Amino acid sequence: MSAKSRKSSLAKRLWKWYLIGLGTFVLFMFLLSWGVFGYMPDVKELADPRTTLATEIYSEDGEILGKIYYKEDRTNIEFSDIPPYMVDALIATEDARFRKHSGIDFKSLVRAVVKLGRDGGGSTISQQLAKNLFHTRNKLPKTKLGRVLQKFKEWIIAVQLEKRYTKDEIITMYFNTVPWGNSYGIKSAASTYFNKPVSELKLEESAVLVGMLRAPTAYSPKRHPEAATRVRNVVLNQMMKYDYLTETSNDSLKALPLDIDYHFTSHDQGMATYFREYIRQWMRDWCDKKGYNMYEDGLRVFTTIDSRMQAYAEAAVHQHMSDLQAQFFSETKRQKVMPWRDDELRWKEDKDYIAKNVKRTPQYLQAKKAGMTEQEIDKLMNEPVPLTIFSWNGDIDTMMSPIDSLKYYKQIYHTGFMAMNPKTGYIKAWVGGIDYSHFQYDHVNKNATRQVGSTFKPIVYARAVEDQIIQPCEVIPTTEVTFDSESGETWTPQNSSKPPADELRIYDCLKHSINTCMARVMKRMEPNSPLKVKDFSDKLGIDTRKFMPYPSICLGTMDISVYEMVGAYGAFCNEGVWTEPIFITRIEDKNGTVLEEFFPRTEDAMNKQTAYVMVKMLQQVPQGGTATRMRTRYGIPFPVGGKTGTTQDNSDGWFMGVSPDLVAGCWVGCEDRKVHFRSTTYGQGANTALPIFGLFMKKVLDNPEIKISRKDFVRPDIDFTIEVDCAIYDQQNPRGNNHTGDGIPGIDF
Repeated sequence: MSAKSRKSSLAKRLWKWYLIGLGTFVLFMFLLSWGVFGYMPDVKELADPRTTLATEIYSEDGEILGKIYYKEDRTNIEFSDIPPYMVDALIATEDARFRKHSGIDFKSLVRAVVKLGRDGGGSTISQQLAKNLFHTRNKLPKTKLGRVLQKFKEWIIAVQLEKRYTKDEIITMYFNTVPWGNSYGIKSAASTYFNKPVSELKLEESAVLVGMLRAPTAYSPKRHPEAATRVRNVVLNQMMKYDYLTETSNDSLKALPLDIDYHFTSHDQGMATYFREYIRQWMRDWCDKKGYNMYEDGLRVFTTIDSRMQAYAEAAVHQHMSDLQAQFFSETKRQKVMPWRDDELRWKEDKDYIAKNVKRTPQYLQAKKAGMTEQEIDKLMNEPVPLTIFSWNGDIDTMMSPIDSLKYYKQIYHTGFMAMNPKTGYIKAWVGGIDYSHFQYDHVNKNATRQVGSTFKPIVYARAVEDQIIQPCEVIPTTEVTFDSESGETWTPQNSSKPPADELRIYDCLKHSINTCMARVMKRMEPNSPLKVKDFSDKLGIDTRKFMPYPSICLGTMDISVYEMVGAYGAFCNEGVWTEPIFITRIEDKNGTVLEEFFPRTEDAMNKQTAYVMVKMLQQVPQGGTATRMRTRYGIPFPVGGKTGTTQDNSDGWFMGVSPDLVAGCWVGCEDRKVHFRSTTYGQGANTALPIFGLFMKKVLDNPEIKISRKDFVRPDIDFTIEVDCAIYDQQNPRGNNHTGDGIPGIDF
């Protein structure tokens, strides 16, 4: 065979193998696109690529309180929200020919193969988006063959994405899907590292985030600021290389220090943690009923919380509770006796308290389950181990035995605080405890009930006013009265301290929280006075199923939640209309479509006259009464009123505050009622609970941007049959000329 023939034959064979290879490759790519070699998204998925989107929780004033997500904290934004220089930084760094190719940049691909990736990878932004959308990093194949198949799949998906989306849409999808460590999507990353919206990012800040894409952990500005600065400067150099920056601007920006405002918000950190957890549980039930996934569907929950009031409430809790805890530890140290009270010996220490409570700890129960003897368990419980414990000066890493840990945590004081607009029912602030990362129990929600003490007295007085049994200006004795039961037993309530006089106006009875006066009014409501109070409480939104039908309920012996008490007091400030406290106004889907709106239930609980009389009575309490320090120490001006509450042996401290547009309630106490202050000076509600309201309300009133009334309650335009001005009342009712049938000075109606 001649040389010419041999060359012709070789050429034919080469063309043959080339065509076979090309056909095989084309067939392989078709089979790959059809999903023969594993999952590939179909056309429908490419037209609507689905990413996991967190549920966002918004305050009433437009702030993001937090998010609900499972693994990925991701929220989408629009292209218009992304600064142009951030887009430039991404293109210059990741894919310089992004605007020119159709998904695959063969020039970069060849360079990456020849130089083994030393000058950059061959993946375009479109290919990286394909990987982010349809092949999560946790599912990438580990074998060489698997990685090759993966790359080919990305090529196919990238080309399909380029067919269906504009370049700007691809850039937006990329920024919405790429991870920055624990933050997914540029919106979360901007909030985490710079505490600002994406649209407000500066050029140098944008360069930091783009640089992080190479290795989010290695170039984290929080963990590795020097490395983050270096990679930021690399991005800026790339922008200069491709004419997005001048050399002068580049030099100026590279000279700037790395300035971050790290603001990572996890489920147990950030603002309104207890409220957000309450929302999460509520949303779980709502989503189950409506068919949504709160971890993936990108829902938007619009709440009633005012972020400013929430911040004031949390600051008030932190400031006061840290001081109160120091007072409690100081009293325990001074008394040289542990603060758990013996039920029978009253102020004596219960020597068996810790021993009884140890048996309820997880360590003891696990040891018991493992078959350990009591002696072995005792040794285990007294063995120091590394622990991180809560303190008001920050978490403390220490060595502490389970026994000592139990003793320490039993002495921690807790609180629950809630504020609400009485007219709308909108909850404005919700602080369920002192530190959610350590104490998850929420002391605000309906199930967190504690004995309310004297804060219940206004409800009893209101029923008596409603029935026109009393008037606030009338004078009654402060002497004891006795209640008889059908069983022959008697009950004679006493005062915790001597009343200021033998006779007092009803105004002053509430003002000084005189138990005997309250009992006397309760006796006037006989027969069936406990049932009358119970029925009245029902109208105020209080769950009375556990109310015992005894006269002692007039002193607040029952357990009620902060949530319920705030709602009940709201009726006093809303002309007698009880408005259900609500915390969500509407829920939207990720596109802004309203899925459901929420409105409070209302009920006419009392007439307008009764409600007005009660706010006038509550306004007297800070005027030299049990809430005096609200004016003297915290400077809360008229017309704000309120009522303190202290239960048996100072176990619970309460304060309820009222104003025309804001009602708030606060409970303070230890986890166990047997643990409390010995001194009433420190243990009363005026010292334990009132200061939180005082600190909170002072900041609210000092902020002119918070639109609440600073004026007095509006007197209803009705004919009054009860006189609230005592000067006029005394003229109309000279002392001694008007008595009720039981010998108590009163008014005939």
